[in-house]
Amino acid sequence: MAKDPTLNESDYGAASIQVLEGLQAVRKRPGMYIGSTGPRGLHHLVYEIIDNSIDEALAGYCDHIEVTVHEDNSVTISDNGRGIPVEEHPKYGRSALEIVMTVLHAGGKFEKKAYQVSGGLHGVGVSVVCALSEWLEAEVYREGQVWRQRYQIGVPDAPVEAVGTTDKSGTSVTFKPDPEIFETGEFDFLTLSTRFRELAYLNKGLKIVFRDERNDKEETYFAEGGIAEFAEWLNRNRSPLHQTVAAFEGEKDDVQVDLALQWTDGYTENVHSFVNNINTAEGGTHLTGFKTALTRVMNDFAEKRNAIKDGDMSLQGDDIREGLTAIVSVKVPEPQFEGQTKTKLGNSEVAGIVQTLTHEHLSTWLMEHPREGETIVKKALQAAEARLAARKARELARRKNVLDSANLPGKLADCSERDPSKSELFIVEGDSAGGSAKQGRNRDFQAILPLRGKILNVHKQKQRLDKILKNNEIQALVTAIGASIGDEFDPEKLRYHKIIIMTDADVDGAHIRTLLLTFFWDHMRPLIERGHIFIAQPPLYKVTKGTKSEYVYTEAQKDELKEQWGRGTTTQRFKGLGEMNPTQLWETTMDPETRKLAVVREDETVQADTIFDILMGDKVAPRREFIMEHAKEVSVLDV
Repeated sequence: MAKDPTLNESDYGAASIQVLEGLQAVRKRPGMYIGSTGPRGLHHLVYEIIDNSIDEALAGYCDHIEVTVHEDNSVTISDNGRGIPVEEHPKYGRSALEIVMTVLHAGGKFEKKAYQVSGGLHGVGVSVVCALSEWLEAEVYREGQVWRQRYQIGVPDAPVEAVGTTDKSGTSVTFKPDPEIFETGEFDFLTLSTRFRELAYLNKGLKIVFRDERNDKEETYFAEGGIAEFAEWLNRNRSPLHQTVAAFEGEKDDVQVDLALQWTDGYTENVHSFVNNINTAEGGTHLTGFKTALTRVMNDFAEKRNAIKDGDMSLQGDDIREGLTAIVSVKVPEPQFEGQTKTKLGNSEVAGIVQTLTHEHLSTWLMEHPREGETIVKKALQAAEARLAARKARELARRKNVLDSANLPGKLADCSERDPSKSELFIVEGDSAGGSAKQGRNRDFQAILPLRGKILNVHKQKQRLDKILKNNEIQALVTAIGASIGDEFDPEKLRYHKIIIMTDADVDGAHIRTLLLTFFWDHMRPLIERGHIFIAQPPLYKVTKGTKSEYVYTEAQKDELKEQWGRGTTTQRFKGLGEMNPTQLWETTMDPETRKLAVVREDETVQADTIFDILMGDKVAPRREFIMEHAKEVSVLDV
């Protein structure tokens, strides 16, 4: 068809439609498949590969997995499962291994013949890793032969070939993430080790060996006791109310339910849920069923022990779950996840199954452990009293116009924009930085809240909500944000959709930032879950030569720039935001066009809970150990 001369290059026609074939779509839009091209997506590559090994373990064919991060940040994942099939596919005329590695939605998990239960159901995992890797090599040990195939950016170098003989079975995959795709190629030991430890606890009897050749670290994860040991490990820096973990397993309609519960004397709830080993950060029907049964069973027990009299107020779910560490793990043959990220379970039938099994087993456990049950109920009653006291404290504060969003704190410099989705709140350390921020901001959509000193450490013992609300800085914070706190917290009333923590790049600034994150994690977690909390990234240095200046954010960037510019450079170190004039602060840290913001995510809830316990909890020994272990990793420290 001849080109219509009346159409210009910007017209939308049939020629504008692109068809992305093979794995091109993955490389064009990697975020659709792995979430992001930052650290989160990078680590997701490892999870996709190891999930295949875990599925072999769930099917009963694998009990040993090894993961190695090499010095060049390539990764090898090996298992002793059945090995990916290598014979020619009867329909496509290619090796099954090549199809699995290079074709989206190709795998053995769409029917129940190969896998009754599986975490990866979309058939895109390993092929996505192959597409996003500079190179990937697969080695299969199957039927006495060693088979190998290598791929460059998802394209095979050559057909699958036999390269030797073996008496073992399994699969080994080595890949190097493509630097053209990922913002960073550096794998984090703590992030990976936390996930591998999780998997070992969730699959009792499975051994996972993790080696990091970059620093000669090696750890082995193995839990014969399963998630009961998981609960004990999570509570290792806490003080349990009862030493015996309430742990039980059950199965109904092919759905397996595994539960472990242990209460501590703390005030935060730590309930972690999993479906087919996938951490469901947003919960779902399995978590709903568990919470419903837990509330009912504990109220029934309290009434039978005469802890609650007729006519008295019953215990609420939040009261019962105060200080609770729990793992809710279910295995579902055909899970309905919300999206490829698999963060929320939608199967309606699972709620009833989990509720029934939890009610049955927990009721039996309480009958067999009445003393532990009474201790738990006593704590829940104290939580209920504290809840009422907190409500009275809020009401009193409102009468004094302290928490009324119509009476905003005097220190808040609000913005004129009233649409929360277009508004930002900067939480700034001190009056000096607050002054610069107020002068440098865009008053239309940026609000500034300076905090005086350090807020309360809400993670420590004896910091229930009624006491927390007496802290002036927290009062100002809650009022400015506008969504209340505790059981009245309502994210729909949020006054700003971007809440940005902006502190100095020194020890005090880091401490204040950690205290604020602890407060949000413990008392306003939906803000983190919904991606409303950000960390400002102010520059560390200003490097100048003649009339040319550039801001840099790391020590390495400074050294590189000075080397490029040669002699005659001067360096200004910004120890505090107050050292910047308003124009500098706007250009480097507040201007949406040029600033760098780090969003706070809750991808690794187990890891986050653990770190908050170590850094902000009552026990000193774990904190000292953490500091000694990680001290050498600090590159810039202002004391």
